[in-house]
Amino acid sequence: MSTDNSRERLTRAGLNLIQQAISIFDSDLKLAVSNRPYQLMFNLPEALTRPGTSFEDTIRFLVARGEYGEVTDIEESVAARVEQASTFKAHYMERTRANGRTIAVEGAPLPQGGWVTVYTDITEIKRQESLLRARSEELSEQVLDHAEALAQANRALAATNAALEEAKAEITAIEARTRQVTEMTPAHIAHINRNYIYTFSNRRLSSVMPGSAAEVIGKHAIEALGEETFQKINPSFIRAFNGEASVLEITHEPSGRRIRIALTPERDSDSEVSGLFILSTDVTSETQARAALSQASKRELAAKLSSGLAHDFANLLTIILGLQGRIERMEGLPDEAKELAHATLAAARRGGTLLDRIAAISGKRELRPQAVELTPLIEDLAAMARPTLGENVNLQTTIEGLDTPVLLDPGPLQDSLLNLLLNARDAMAPAGGKIVLEARPVQDTWIEFSAADTGPGFSPEALERALDPFFTTKGGEGSGLGLSMVYDQAKLAGGSVRLENTGMGARVVMRLPLRKAKGARPMLVLLVEDNDTIRTNVRDMLTGLGHSVLEAETVDEATALSDLPEVKLVLSDIQLAGEGTGVDLAFALAQRLPVILMTSLPPGDILRASAPCPVLQKPFSQGELAAVLSGVSQ
Repeated sequence: MSTDNSRERLTRAGLNLIQQAISIFDSDLKLAVSNRPYQLMFNLPEALTRPGTSFEDTIRFLVARGEYGEVTDIEESVAARVEQASTFKAHYMERTRANGRTIAVEGAPLPQGGWVTVYTDITEIKRQESLLRARSEELSEQVLDHAEALAQANRALAATNAALEEAKAEITAIEARTRQVTEMTPAHIAHINRNYIYTFSNRRLSSVMPGSAAEVIGKHAIEALGEETFQKINPSFIRAFNGEASVLEITHEPSGRRIRIALTPERDSDSEVSGLFILSTDVTSETQARAALSQASKRELAAKLSSGLAHDFANLLTIILGLQGRIERMEGLPDEAKELAHATLAAARRGGTLLDRIAAISGKRELRPQAVELTPLIEDLAAMARPTLGENVNLQTTIEGLDTPVLLDPGPLQDSLLNLLLNARDAMAPAGGKIVLEARPVQDTWIEFSAADTGPGFSPEALERALDPFFTTKGGEGSGLGLSMVYDQAKLAGGSVRLENTGMGARVVMRLPLRKAKGARPMLVLLVEDNDTIRTNVRDMLTGLGHSVLEAETVDEATALSDLPEVKLVLSDIQLAGEGTGVDLAFALAQRLPVILMTSLPPGDILRASAPCPVLQKPFSQGELAAVLSGVSQ
């Protein structure tokens, strides 16, 4: 016996034990449930007590039998009663049947539609009331009438209260479901009244803006958000209270997160704004990606604008170097002329170095993030930089709260930090001083690197323009591209650079997105590479990361092996022996398995650009491979 049938039989058996007659009709006016007293009370045939029987058929049977007295038009009477039943209103009534017995009929609508009706035989109660009226000379007629009316009113009130309780339970359930949904939303949803008091919150404020109050209902917005954050939002609050919906983005200073806030006015019946609905979303990752994309677009534009000029300039420098070299080697050349030729050669070579730096800033380059341990990286950088900084410079390093590997591109990071150290050294020359290089996390959003020196600090002009290309305070000694390169690398990664004076010198603060490196789960990797030496090297990297490896040399071999259910990822070279390429393999497996391609082809190659999956540039380290595997498998 199925569970549903068992439950239905138990329910029906329980209802049959009740002395009152019960019937439940659904929203389509079909009988859902009835008990045995219902059939006995109205002497109904078995067919009219089965689930699915229409209310109309039951009424027609009762009307035709005279249950409702003498009726001229049966169908008109049936239609009227069906129409009345379809309204599903709570009701109580008492009526005398054709057999002379009196019944009380009490009906209540159900939240999902339909209604339940309870029929009680009150014939004996009515007889006792009649006897009491006839035999008691002490009770006045008015008292009896009032008592009877009160009894009837009490029964009607009980029916209404039951309907209200059912409605209350339904509303409570709806409210609970609504709160559960809003609390699962990865955003803060709230409401404030005109006094800036929170009247609703889904308890997500502290997760969107760390450091804010966890429980805000009943609190003023200043107390919940903090003075600084409130002042940033308040102009939009004022406009919203004046009826203007708005969306703004702010930087939440305590956490460094970028928050998008939507304010929607709530209007009362008089169209006056009585409060605001607030939706706050953390868009830090989106902002970082947007900044990186914007910087990449600027680099591409700069590369297009400068490539032609750089090409012609390089040709001119080549000619100058050649001619001046010939002049310098001429016999009998006066010493003054030799000095001029030597100075011209030095200037031309410096121009070549400047071209290299411009190419480094504006040229196309891909970030290659990998799992990096910052403590050894900065210690190695300090050991490398100290001899260059000189004996008069004391370099101190501090790393806090960054004990686990993070995803960064170590090459550009070291270049940027070295630039900051050299700039600080030059700012303190010739007397020297102290440089403090620090790295720390800002909440769970940024890694903040700072280089502070004890020099004279930035001038007002430098604070405003030092990040611009070619701006320098070193005269002819500087190219003006050092801090520009730092700024470019930070923006390309989705970060930022800030210049400030500390009162004891200058400080440059660079923020990069904090992304903790998580190792990919051990899995079986299908490695496709036709070069034995490279395949062995990559296999050793994979096994060193805890993965199992299955090897293939061609697309056909890889396709056959990819059907094995244990294979979880494919790592393939783009250029393979035989027919087909790694790109063809990636398209063939796109719907079944994640694929990573590796190649020595340059980023602008047409075949590489057609890849539908991540591409790893050869040569790569085990750390770079681990970072790409982590990003694909999680």
